[in-house]
Amino acid sequence: MKAALIQAFGGPDIVAIGKSVLRVPQADDIVVRVEAAAVNPLDLKIIAGYMQQVFPVELPYVPGTDFSGVVESVGAQVTHVHVGDRVVGRTQPSAGGALAKQVVVAASSVVVMPQGMSFEQGAAVPTAFGTASQALFDTGALKHGETVLIHAAAGGVGSMAVQLAHEAGARVVATASPRNHDLVRSLGADEVIDYRTQDVSEWRGVDLVIDTIGGETLEKSWSTLGAHGRIASTVEFGIAARDGHAGGFVFFADAARFLPEAFRLFEEGRLQVVTDAIVKLDDARSALERLATGHARGKLIVRVGQ
Repeated sequence: MKAALIQAFGGPDIVAIGKSVLRVPQADDIVVRVEAAAVNPLDLKIIAGYMQQVFPVELPYVPGTDFSGVVESVGAQVTHVHVGDRVVGRTQPSAGGALAKQVVVAASSVVVMPQGMSFEQGAAVPTAFGTASQALFDTGALKHGETVLIHAAAGGVGSMAVQLAHEAGARVVATASPRNHDLVRSLGADEVIDYRTQDVSEWRGVDLVIDTIGGETLEKSWSTLGAHGRIASTVEFGIAARDGHAGGFVFFADAARFLPEAFRLFEEGRLQVVTDAIVKLDDARSALERLATGHARGKLIVRVGQ
C-alpha cells in the first residue's frame, strides 16, 4: 500500500513515499479508502520524536491522524457505518496512518460526512474544530458576552475558534498578519491585532485567551486578562494558574464527539473551512514543510485519492 512514512525521527525532510502494511482489522474496526488527509502540528512533533513518552510510535511510521474517505469494509460488530459511506475521522496519534491509501480505525472514531462537503473540507475538520471547541468551551468555559483573544487566528485551530466564539456571542479579538486581516474579520473577529507591529500585552480586560503559540506570546497574554480571565493553551503542557488567573492545557483526544456539531454548522452555512493548500500524496513532505514554517493559512491538505 502506498503511503508517506518515516524510518527514523527528524524533520519533514525525512518523510518519504513508500509501502506500508495495514494492521489486521478487529471486529469493531473499519477499513477506509483515504481520499484526503490533513497535517497538524502534532504530526511534526511525532515525526521529530518529541512525543514518544505521550504517543509512542514504532518505526516505520505513517504520519497523519485526520482523514476523510470511503468505507471499504466493516467489522462484525460495526452497525452505525456501512460500506460505501463517506466518513471523516481521526486516528490515535500513536497509530497514525492517515497519509496512506487505506487506514484501519475503530468505527467509533468516524462520523458520516455531509453530502455537500468535499473530502478536502472533511479532512480539515477533526483536529482543528475539535481543539477549538474544547479550548473555548471545555477548558476555557467561554460565556456569551465575554471577550476572547485568539492567537494565530488565521491558522487551522484559530480560524475555527474565531467562528465558534462569534457564534457563541463573544467579542472576538484576534491576532494575525496583515495579509490575513480580511479573512479573520470575515470569520467573525471584531478586532484584529497585527502581531508584527502591535504589542498584545497592551490589551486589557480579556476574559479568555486561546494560546496556540506559547513562549513569549503566552507570557504577554497574562497581562491582558481581566478580573476573572483565564488562558487555554494548546501548546504549553505545563501551564498553571498565575496571579489568580486560571491556566489550562487543552489535551485533545476525541474528535468524534465534536464532528456532528461541525457538520451541522457547515450544512447551515455557518462554518467556513479554510485551506492553505492541497497537495498530492507524493508531495506530502512539502505540506509538512509548509506547516513547519508556522505561517499556514487554515489547513494544509494532502489529496490521497486520485
